[in-house]
Amino acid sequence: MDSLVYGNHTAVTEFILLGLTHDPVLRVFLFIIILCIYLVTVSGNLCTIVLIRVSTQLHHPMYFFLSNLAFADIGFSSSVTPNMLVNFLVERNTIFYFGCVTQLGSTAFFGSVECFLLASMAYDRFVAICDPLLYSTKMSTRDCVQLLIVTYTGGFLNCCSFAICFYNLVFCGPNRVNHFFCDFAPLLELSCSDISVPAMVPSFTSGSIIVVTLIVIAMSYIYILITILKMRSTEGRHKAFSTCTSHLTAVTLFYGTITVIYALPKSVFSTDQNKVMSVFYTVVIPMLNPCIYSVRNKDIKEALKRQIGRQTFS
Repeated sequence: MDSLVYGNHTAVTEFILLGLTHDPVLRVFLFIIILCIYLVTVSGNLCTIVLIRVSTQLHHPMYFFLSNLAFADIGFSSSVTPNMLVNFLVERNTIFYFGCVTQLGSTAFFGSVECFLLASMAYDRFVAICDPLLYSTKMSTRDCVQLLIVTYTGGFLNCCSFAICFYNLVFCGPNRVNHFFCDFAPLLELSCSDISVPAMVPSFTSGSIIVVTLIVIAMSYIYILITILKMRSTEGRHKAFSTCTSHLTAVTLFYGTITVIYALPKSVFSTDQNKVMSVFYTVVIPMLNPCIYSVRNKDIKEALKRQIGRQTFS
């Protein structure tokens, strides 16, 4: 264990990530599966970004936020997955102190950005369905850019709260992190300093982001539901609701998983079960989002067919 001596304490300079399993056969199997998922995640989200960029019919606020969501999914998955894949191939996966805080900060940043983007997309659907005549005014380019600035600023501040609190922790004993990435909770367990403030601040900032964005999403959909129920046309109801199904699916998957992991008491799930659920929201969900929006979204499917047609006959 590499370490530096400060006074009466030995400061840890690297951590050992224990990963998902020690079974060599299962490690190979998981490596292949997760590598395939990661490749699909990167290629699928990159295709989403490029498609929205080159298709003029997708130059609308909803798809502006969707392209940023695809970028956040790539960043979120890339913060964790490459290191996890290395963990499957080596006997002992070590990560340096700076590498650990970088991974911790990047997951906090992209996770927060995803929350803000899902809330912005819910607000976009609210304006489009509940106040369509003022849609172009309320969701102008300037308003969308302002929402995006808030999104990335919120992500940066949450990232800073985790990084600063991590730097205030003293690690002078064990350095074996019982996880496949540098998550904050297992790192707190290794600290030999007072963790009351470092544990509280990130919990407050990330918890506030989750609660505030969930309130925005919930209020948006309450008003959307009221508006849809007031519609006399069955076809109009179906059309209005169909524009929300992809977003609702993405919201349910993401918020459902992080709520189970971070909101429920630790005694409800074992550490191994917590790891499996962490794989779902850091690795699997970023892969599912482009699938959800391409399969359930008529505009995306039509734009994709049009671009394939152009490439075929060009």
